[in-house]
Amino acid sequence: MNRTNLSRSVHPRPLVAAVAALLVALVTGAGAKPGNDNRAPELVGDCARLRVEAGNKVIAHAYAIGVQVYRWNGTGWVFVAPVALLYQDEGYHGEFATHYVGPTWESNSGSKVVGTAVLQRCTPDPASIPWLLLKASAEGPGIFQGVTFIQRVNTVGGKAPADPGEVVGDVAEVPYTAEYFFYRSQD
Repeated sequence: MNRTNLSRSVHPRPLVAAVAALLVALVTGAGAKPGNDNRAPELVGDCARLRVEAGNKVIAHAYAIGVQVYRWNGTGWVFVAPVALLYQDEGYHGEFATHYVGPTWESNSGSKVVGTAVLQRCTPDPASIPWLLLKASAEGPGIFQGVTFIQRVNTVGGKAPADPGEVVGDVAEVPYTAEYFFYRSQD
């Protein structure tokens, strides 16, 4: 975990580049699950509620590597933003998008999608950030055009630090990985 006292905006590329090598080593050793771009993730138990409503189909599957940024407010860590790069495969090849505050995903093709509401969540691993189902709003032509829902699953890391910050304004950048599934309505 990297803690700094920042007053600037968080930018995805420099920050992610600083932690990418470390995370690739961690994830490779953890045995990340392979993905399939045309199938939704298998969701069981409590996480079954993350299933997307009928009439929507997976149009993109991404492997994300980055950090969850938190700021110390004097009494607790407050979530600030995700900062991650999205790749086409589990080996982190084929970068095609960035993920940042909003939450926003912006493709290299120019389209953007913003998560507008958390519809459901589950926490299969209490040491990692929750899995989510988000309602989405997309803009611009490209891979994210028309995206209606986003799922974040298979998360590793990213939880706020357990220890308090030293001073108000301390920032913690906590490494995480996740898989994101993007859906479009087929109606």
